[in-house]
Amino acid sequence: MSAGDEPARPRVPGPRRVGGDGEPEVFVADEQHAVELDLARWSALAEQVLAAEGVRGGTELSLLFVGEDEIAELNQRFLGGSGPTDVLTGRDPGLSGPDRSPPDPSEQLLLLGDVVVCPAVAARNAATHAGTLDDELALLVVHGILHVLGHDHGDDAERARMQARERELLEALHWHGPAPAGFRHEHVDVDEAAPDAPRPPTQEEPA
Repeated sequence: MSAGDEPARPRVPGPRRVGGDGEPEVFVADEQHAVELDLARWSALAEQVLAAEGVRGGTELSLLFVGEDEIAELNQRFLGGSGPTDVLTGRDPGLSGPDRSPPDPSEQLLLLGDVVVCPAVAARNAATHAGTLDDELALLVVHGILHVLGHDHGDDAERARMQARERELLEALHWHGPAPAGFRHEHVDVDEAAPDAPRPPTQEEPA
């Protein structure tokens, strides 16, 4: 599809953050077999969230879907946690965000960080959280990206701001309308690696 034929993306208010001209890049990989995924769709959602948050060209995000054993191993290796979780995030320590100074925009490529999602855990949580597996995965992708960009939910005020932004993005980019009645927006049990912790390995970064 040419640029002139591409439909306009919904405009979601948000701060301009980093990058130069063009679109941010999303590296996406499916390394699990429990849930069939449309990778192009989730890559497109990630790209749209980055654009809505003001991220521009010269940046890259990794979006990885892994199995329970893999995410449990990452959870233990990077956070000292036990067992599988639904989403892990790791971000570049130089990334601009609410608690960071802006990076040098002249850098050739800014690695934003990684969002690692476990669809099997998402499938178990969906009925009592987002309502459907599709909505649960969308919430985890959006939630993880906001963490990578510096958002957090360490206190009630931060949690309220982050959840409000998640809902805005989901309504604009995922549902294209109001949230469904079955959507529950309790705190997502995300484990975020410390900014100076090693980034979880991707297919391009062997363990």
